[in-house]
Amino acid sequence: MNNKPGNRGPLGLLGGTFDPIHLGHLRLAEEAREALALEQVCFIPAGDPPHRTAPAATPQHRLAMVRIATAGHPGYTVDDGEVAATGKSYTVLTLERLRERHGPSRPLVLILGADAFLGITGWHRWAELFELAHIAVANRATHGSAWLDERSPELHAATARRVDNTPAALARAPAGSIIPFEMTPLAISASLIREHLRCGRSSRYLLPDSVLDYIQLHNLYRRA
Repeated sequence: MNNKPGNRGPLGLLGGTFDPIHLGHLRLAEEAREALALEQVCFIPAGDPPHRTAPAATPQHRLAMVRIATAGHPGYTVDDGEVAATGKSYTVLTLERLRERHGPSRPLVLILGADAFLGITGWHRWAELFELAHIAVANRATHGSAWLDERSPELHAATARRVDNTPAALARAPAGSIIPFEMTPLAISASLIREHLRCGRSSRYLLPDSVLDYIQLHNLYRRA
């Protein structure tokens, strides 16, 4: 295999607070990797997320949990750039950094849920994202690609010609396409897990046992 930057297969990028990482995150990564023929999926824990309140766990704990959850999977890597950086964790800055690292030719694929995609016009320098990466959008359960009809006029104007239902489009260019893909619905959320842990209820089978062991070891998410 040619390992020169720019000559490798599509790299999926899955960002989030991962507070904590759970099976829904891992399943999203796995289904995106398979459906889109991604060479790898890189998990990117946010350091200081700009669009929500501060996470309950520190960036260092959240990074550690992501590393534990993905350990041993040859298709997963972890990037600590947002945790190490100062200031807000803006996606466009991360994509600029990763584009410089991987070269101008390697396809980068930002993996989003439909709700996140529909709110993308509120992101910092959002229009530049399409010049830096493709965007893969997980279809909602039972709704298929109906979310495309929910785009604001601004988002529709910017993306109407970018939607491509052929995953092979990701390998033809380094950036610029929007690719919908199907995902198995899992009713798991980090907020639900945190609430279970605060109340002393079991969260087993909602997240990897190794992550749950880490949470218990460090007494995370418990009420003071």
